[in-house]
Amino acid sequence: MGASLLDQVLAETLDPAYAQAAAARAARAADGAPDRPPWRRRLGPLAVATTMAAAGLLFSVTYDQAASGAEGREERRAALIEDIQARSASTDELAAELERLRGEVTGARADALAASAVGQRALDDLDAAELAAGLDAVSGPGLVVTLANAEPDADADPVGGSATEDERGRVQDGDLQLVVNALWAAGAEAVSINGQRLGPTTAIRFAGEAVLVDFRPVTNPYLVSAIGDPDELRPRFLGSPEVNALAVISESFGLRFEFAQEDELSVPAGGVPELRSADPYTGVPAEAAAGGTGG
Repeated sequence: MGASLLDQVLAETLDPAYAQAAAARAARAADGAPDRPPWRRRLGPLAVATTMAAAGLLFSVTYDQAASGAEGREERRAALIEDIQARSASTDELAAELERLRGEVTGARADALAASAVGQRALDDLDAAELAAGLDAVSGPGLVVTLANAEPDADADPVGGSATEDERGRVQDGDLQLVVNALWAAGAEAVSINGQRLGPTTAIRFAGEAVLVDFRPVTNPYLVSAIGDPDELRPRFLGSPEVNALAVISESFGLRFEFAQEDELSVPAGGVPELRSADPYTGVPAEAAAGGTGG
């Protein structure tokens, strides 16, 4: 039974219905009758033309919508860029006006305090406090420490060859904190990161993909300038445990960690901190004013 069924399958490879349809077409051709009615022969090209026209119309509409969308995005982008430039120019003007007014106030204050011995002592104390708070620009010799992200690995994608960036190869806020703490401990008198002056209350934080110094973004590469005696700064800085830890991190993840000695550096003045409270200056030490005698 199985062998005869196999023979039948091999012998009749076409379905009987297909064979009958082929025989009918051959008979119509022998009689001179058309294979398909005329209306069906005309309908084929018409359907093809209609389909092509519909496809062309659809493509045209899609292209117009895409073009108008791209044009709209470009217009919005140009408007945003113009707005950013205008606001940046306004901010620069306000900052310049603030510096001018600050200079006038400082000069008037110095003239008023220098008129008396008590005022001069107050002025000297104020100058020392402003220097410690980072409110004065400082220049002199020192060190420049450079921290930069690792170079992207072009071989990471063997198919496309596109360069990829390892998140671990990016400079973090903690890396900058290590450098700054090591420089302060080494005896630095003034420190800045990419031109942003650091003071006693300065915060170095990571927000998204940006490093913020006092809530102002700084970008890669990061240049940390420290003013101080290079002969003392350099050995103390290199011998600190913070630098040793950062050297291990740099070696592990490919960060660029370099330093150079400079004969002349400039560190700008920092921002004026918010005044929260104040007491009248009498020239008398706080302990004496409080009546404390000790023992």
